[in-house]
Amino acid sequence: MIRDHFRVLVLNLSTGKGQIVQLDGRNTEAGGSGLAALLFNKYGLPERPWNDAEQPVIFAIGPLTGYFPLMSKTVCSFKSPYHNQYTESHAGGRSALSLCFANLDALVITGKAERLCCVNVSSRSIAIKDVSFMKGMEVDESGKILRSMSTGSGHRTILRIGPAGESGAAMANINVDTYRHFGRLGGGAALGVKNCKAIIIHGDAIFPQPDNKEYAKLFAKVYQQVTATDMMKKYHNLGTPANLQGLDDIQSLPWRNLQATSDPAISQINGERFATDNLLRNSACSGCPVGCIHVGCVREMFDADHRYTFKQVAYDYEMIFSLGTMLGVTETRSVLNILDVMEKVGLDAISGGVALAWATEATEKELISEKETTVKLSFGEAEAYQQASEMLGNGANDFYRLLGQGSLKAAAEYGGADFACVLGQEMAGYATGEVFFAAQSLGFRHSHLDSGAYSYDQKHSDQDITGAVDFLISDEAGRAFMTSMVSCLFARGVYKNELLADCLNSVGYPELAAGIDPIGIHIQKLRWQTRIATGFIPEGITIPKRFFKIKTWKGAIDPHYLNALKSEYGKAIMNLAGA
Repeated sequence: MIRDHFRVLVLNLSTGKGQIVQLDGRNTEAGGSGLAALLFNKYGLPERPWNDAEQPVIFAIGPLTGYFPLMSKTVCSFKSPYHNQYTESHAGGRSALSLCFANLDALVITGKAERLCCVNVSSRSIAIKDVSFMKGMEVDESGKILRSMSTGSGHRTILRIGPAGESGAAMANINVDTYRHFGRLGGGAALGVKNCKAIIIHGDAIFPQPDNKEYAKLFAKVYQQVTATDMMKKYHNLGTPANLQGLDDIQSLPWRNLQATSDPAISQINGERFATDNLLRNSACSGCPVGCIHVGCVREMFDADHRYTFKQVAYDYEMIFSLGTMLGVTETRSVLNILDVMEKVGLDAISGGVALAWATEATEKELISEKETTVKLSFGEAEAYQQASEMLGNGANDFYRLLGQGSLKAAAEYGGADFACVLGQEMAGYATGEVFFAAQSLGFRHSHLDSGAYSYDQKHSDQDITGAVDFLISDEAGRAFMTSMVSCLFARGVYKNELLADCLNSVGYPELAAGIDPIGIHIQKLRWQTRIATGFIPEGITIPKRFFKIKTWKGAIDPHYLNALKSEYGKAIMNLAGA
C-alpha cells in the first residue's frame, strides 16, 4: 500500500487511548531504523530516565515490508535500561507482516498501565486487557494462554516478556512468536516498566500488491536469488552454527570467559554436531523463504516410569557461544537445556551467558561464593548454569538482581572488572581482533551486526587505523539503510543498491530509489544524534583488560593499536553526528 506519509498508531497505556498519526518523512527517514529515530525524537524524553512512564517503546517496519522476500524484520527502539541511552533491537517472526497487514508503519507505546496488561491491536480496533494473573509467568506458559485468548493465526504476532522483563533486568528480552526476540539492551524491561506483559498485533487488513508485470518479474528474480543459488544456502543448511568450527580454527572463538580462543572440544559442539544430534526442523520468519531458524530438540526422561519430555529450542551461533563455549559446556543437549531456561524467564541469552561466565571466573578468584550465587558455578557444570539462569531471570537475590543489570555493574560491587567480557554490553561471540573489539564497544547497538568488523579482522592483518575507521563508518551507513527497509541483514549479499533501487521503483518509491547512499548516511547521522542526545560519550566506554590479553590468528592483541582505533572511531562518530 503505497503512501507518502507514515501511518503510526500512538497508544498511551496510562489513558488507554490511541490515535492514528500521519507523519512526514517517507523520502528522508524511509522506515525501520530511520522511522524509529524520527519517532523517538517526536515522543521520546532524552533528559528523563529510561523507566519514566512516558518514554516510548517503538515498533517500526519499512517501505518494502510485504513486497519482497526477507524484508521481514521489525525495529524496536527505546531508551535502554542497560545504559540509559537510545537504542534499537531487531526481530523477525510474524511481527513485520502483522504490522503491515494492520495497515501500520509503526506502533508507539507510551504511558504505564495501572495493572499488568496485554495490548491487542488490529487494523480496526484497540483493546487493553487486564492480565494480572500472568504476573511472574514464564514465556512458554504465557504464550499458551495468549494464543487461546487471541483467535486466528496467519498474520498475528504475539510479543511477550517473562519474569526478567517484569523485574527490570537490563538484559530482559521481548519474545516474538516463540522463536525470535528483540534480544539485546533490555527491551523486555522497557515494556515491563509499563506494566505491559504482551502485545498482540492482528494483521487483518488487505494488503494489495502492485498490479504490473515489472513487479512480478522482479519478485521472481529476487526469489530465485534467495532460494536457488548458494548465496543464502548456508543459512538454511547448518546456519550460523557453521561459524563455530571456522572461528575456533583461527583462534577467534571465546572459551571460558575468553580465557582461551580455541579448544579441541569444539568438535563436540560445532554446527555439524548440533545438526546431527539435535536438529529437529527448520523454520522461517513470515515473508522469508530461506528458513534459517534451526529448532533443536532435547528428549529427557522425567520420572521413574520412563516417561519423557521433549523440549524444542531454537538455536544459532550466538547461543552456542554464550551458553556453550563461553561457559565451557561441551554437550549439545546441555546447551539447549540452559537455553530453554533462558527462554522461559525472558533473558537475552547472549548477555545472560556472558554474565554467568564472568560470575564463574569471579567464583574461581574468590571474589564471590555460593553465598551470592546459591549454586557453585564451575566451567562445564551445565546443571548449575540451568539453576543460575532461572535465578538470574527471576532476580532471586541481591546478587542476581545486580548481575541482571550487567556484568560491569556487578563487578563494580564485587571486583573483577578486568575480566568482564563487555563491549558496550556483554560481547558477541567474535574474538577476531582489534577492529571488532573497537567496533562493538562503540557501535550503535553494541552488536556484531552494526558493521562487518568481524569480517574485516579476518581479512586484514595490517594496522591501518584510517582504513579501518573509514570502513566502519561507511559500512554502517549501508546497514542503516538496510535496517530502514527493514531487511534481514543475512540478505545484504542479495540486496545490493542496484537491486534495492529496482525494488523501490517497482512499488512506487522513486525518490528513495534515487537516494540510497545519501539517505543511508542521513539515517546513520540521525540515529547517532538521537543517541548522543540521551548521553552517549565515546570516552565513557572502556574496553576491559581481558580483551588486551588474548591471541588470535594474527598473534597477540596490540593494546596501542586497539586504544588508538577506539579513540579514532569515537571521534569519527562524533564528527558524523556534528557533535
